[in-house]
Amino acid sequence: MKKIASISAGLLLLLSTNVFAEDYAASALEHANSAVVHGKAGHAPVLVEHAKASLDQALAASIAAKGISKNHINAAAKELQESIDQGGLGQTDAATKHAEAAVEHLKASKNKS
Repeated sequence: MKKIASISAGLLLLLSTNVFAEDYAASALEHANSAVVHGKAGHAPVLVEHAKASLDQALAASIAAKGISKNHINAAAKELQESIDQGGLGQTDAATKHAEAAVEHLKASKNKS
């Protein structure tokens, strides 16, 4: 009986980690989209704020993600870091392009989960 309970608990844990990754990735995508909108409007400080929030969520998603989805989330995290760096330097156009690339990777990660 204890074996069955342990196996069931293990299976539920494995299934739930993918759900956590999807939740974090969805939140990362939402913030990355906001970063793009503010970047296009020329608001570098707000772009950086959303890119940082998106990066936090992407890193959390990366911990729970697997396979190709994880690769896209990691690529998105790199783009978001570059967006933060460029936005901090006032390079709004470059920061926006990196945020847009992050959005594409986050969308791709949803399709590969």
